[in-house]
Amino acid sequence: MRIATFNINGVKARIGALGDWLDQAKPDVALLQEIKSVDEGFPRAVFEDRGYIVETHGQKGFNGVAILSKLPLEDVQRGLPGDDSDEQARWIEATVMGETQAVRLCGLYLPNGNPVPGPKYDYKLAWMERLHAHAQGLLASEMPVVMAGDYNIIPQDQDAARPEAWQQDALARPESRAAFRRLLNLGFTEAFRACNQAPGMYSFWDYQAGAWNRNDGIRIDHHLLSPEAADLLQDCWIEKDLRGWEKPSDHVPVWIELAA
Repeated sequence: MRIATFNINGVKARIGALGDWLDQAKPDVALLQEIKSVDEGFPRAVFEDRGYIVETHGQKGFNGVAILSKLPLEDVQRGLPGDDSDEQARWIEATVMGETQAVRLCGLYLPNGNPVPGPKYDYKLAWMERLHAHAQGLLASEMPVVMAGDYNIIPQDQDAARPEAWQQDALARPESRAAFRRLLNLGFTEAFRACNQAPGMYSFWDYQAGAWNRNDGIRIDHHLLSPEAADLLQDCWIEKDLRGWEKPSDHVPVWIELAA
């Protein structure tokens, strides 16, 4: 089972490139973030015509997450539990039925949190507390669980080309990194670092100041695997080349391959 997480930065703005990518890369499942579309406005036919089941949790102009799957989906849930007043569309989960194994897939778009300090950073940390609580319940199911998406977290200094530039940013603040480590300490495995310890590996390059040409990137898109999912992990990689395509997202896909 090949699963890609991809912050598309506006599904309608990237529809051509996204279709080309699906035709070439052929993921079994693609978890999309920042679709920036309400559910009824999502261009479902583009993906259904390619054989994908489409599930969305959208929001007008902002945020929004989606699952595209060539494999059967069951028990789709939308919204991160823990705050009924939260109207931001940042979480979707479903059970995907592989050839040999069912996997609980969670697609997430974690809040950015800037500026720091302020209410946006408070929201980010509170959202991560809710994520921690929900993750405990997912672990208790004892089934393979993948929580993947744009975490807006730079886990370590080696995950930024210029770590000093991010020290006061919400993506690398000590409180943000500590909240991320708390998830790992529950028993989750960060798939990319389980497979690759090399520096200079990034999943996001800003549109400004020639960041892509200078490889001035950061790694903020992650797959976190429960112990049962980690046992199935065969590989994890970043598909860097897409950042050089015409009208690209500022993120690129990050993939895992599971024996499922």
